[in-house]
Amino acid sequence: MNIIEEESPASAPGLTDNWPQLRMLLAASLVTAVFALSNSPTPLYVRWQAQLGFSDGTLTLIFAAYIAGLLLTLLVAGQLADRFGRKPVLIPGLTLAIAACTLFAVADTVTVLVLARFLTGISVGVIVSAGIAAVVDLGGPTRRRQASLTASVAMVLGAGLGPLLGGLFAQILAAPIVPLFLTELVILVAALIVAIALPLKQHHVRASEATREGRTWRLPRVPREYRMHVGLGIAVFAPGITATSFVLSLGPSLLSTLLNITSPLIAGGMACAMFLAATGVQLAVGRLRVRTIFMLGSVATIASMLSLAVAVNASLSGFLIAAALLAGAGQGLGQLGGLTLIGAHIPGHLRAEANSVLNIGGYIPAGLIPVATGFLVDAIGLARAASGFAIILVATATTALVYVHRRLERD
Repeated sequence: MNIIEEESPASAPGLTDNWPQLRMLLAASLVTAVFALSNSPTPLYVRWQAQLGFSDGTLTLIFAAYIAGLLLTLLVAGQLADRFGRKPVLIPGLTLAIAACTLFAVADTVTVLVLARFLTGISVGVIVSAGIAAVVDLGGPTRRRQASLTASVAMVLGAGLGPLLGGLFAQILAAPIVPLFLTELVILVAALIVAIALPLKQHHVRASEATREGRTWRLPRVPREYRMHVGLGIAVFAPGITATSFVLSLGPSLLSTLLNITSPLIAGGMACAMFLAATGVQLAVGRLRVRTIFMLGSVATIASMLSLAVAVNASLSGFLIAAALLAGAGQGLGQLGGLTLIGAHIPGHLRAEANSVLNIGGYIPAGLIPVATGFLVDAIGLARAASGFAIILVATATTALVYVHRRLERD
């Protein structure tokens, strides 16, 4: 049975119909601001590692604090946003992002870094549930596919601009940390003002109605008729975002250990290029069928991991860069396909929770596998651990490719 009945791309709005599009873009700017914060510390971890003297295993543990905060938030943020509205969830999330930014600026211990990453994870959890749902809501019923593309591009654009900004500050300033996070602070305060001003309505299911219907808190879920849409997104998105998480957490170590490249600008530039690849590929395939997008995403992740295996065993920088670019493409395509299905098929009062389920399915392996690899690096070395990681992801992405092909072959 064909479960994908795709919405035709909306025609371009006229001059008299620009307000919904402008509001959609303003909501997307919140997504970009928080994702910029999430990855801007990436080029600085090597500096913190040298100053504070922690191992690669501890480095991936710091990264995992972000995943923990994000996953815990996803357990509740989507339900709260669907029940009480987007704004009551977005404003506290952006406030915590501002607090995390302040902690990064003053971090002088591993504990402070862990706390900053944890709060960043909470803010990202809010954004990928309530924030993305807000973008689709404000786009209106005629722009669902366009809004899904806008939200997905906003995520990866912010994720790419963050490490580029961090690498640039680290390259040109002897003491880059405070100036970098003051800049991020200005961006986040502006985002908070936008969130307060946006005309986000309270959603259909109010707290009193939810209580009468027995809708107390529970693990995030989607109704049975929509589970396949979310499941297909997870199958492709999870391997892709796990690959990009590896590059973010251990990419600078790979550059310095295997290739003797220590420039923070190069480390940040590689992470930025990874997410710009994710941005570009989504814009390029935005009108393709979802099945095609998913299959291209799985192929990109497989090619990324094969390139990574060559890079770490032959110490070839070109293959490492290719691995990063392909990982970005894999994440971007899986993310776009999943958000497109949610935006097109799942009703508004369930959409934030569906976004949460999609991201929980993606971020659990993205947190666990790179962290395990980081500790494996301490035990058996960087090249062997990275090769093992690549093998696991090739197998997972290949399984996803077969699953999508069989499930949607009639699409």
